[in-house]
Amino acid sequence: MKKQIIAVAVLSTLLSGAAIAQQAAEGPWMVRARAVHLDSVNSDGTGLGLSVNNKWMPEVDISYFLDKNVALELVLTVPQKHTVRSSVLGGEIGTLKQIPPTLMVQYHFPMSGFKPYVGAGVNYTRFSSVNLPAGVDIERSSWGPALQAGVDIPLSGNLSLNLDVKKVYIRTDVSAAGANLGTFKIDPVLFGVGLGWRF
Repeated sequence: MKKQIIAVAVLSTLLSGAAIAQQAAEGPWMVRARAVHLDSVNSDGTGLGLSVNNKWMPEVDISYFLDKNVALELVLTVPQKHTVRSSVLGGEIGTLKQIPPTLMVQYHFPMSGFKPYVGAGVNYTRFSSVNLPAGVDIERSSWGPALQAGVDIPLSGNLSLNLDVKKVYIRTDVSAAGANLGTFKIDPVLFGVGLGWRF
């Protein structure tokens, strides 16, 4: 009888350890789809009073959890077209497209129910299809930091509602006839709402 009790205890311990290991190994991935509002700061150092329009855009984010609290998130969207305006030159002066993939390192707070997180990372923005007055051009690449805070609200199963805000530093040098006019800072705040799926 004593041997049977010991055997059951050992078996229970092994099964319990296997279950914990399996649980820890489950669900490292999360995919979110968000609708995001881009609100540009539009800080212009060229003297032309440059600005780009605010807009709604789609966003897809892929996260990988290194452990239960720390995750990497890749933020993706499709190229976004913006209207460029100048208060000095009298309104719309052209258009451009930008695509701003961002890589974040996140910390997810160990809470039951609502799951808040904060993140920090780096943004790379590529400008393309630049259509500005003759002789005016911008630098095509921008590197800058990015900050993030958000919360995942469980809905059902692995599905959650996501609320997210990011501050991304995007800027480009503006030139005319080869002469540098100064730096135009878009530096948007992005407010997002969407759904997440953990698997």
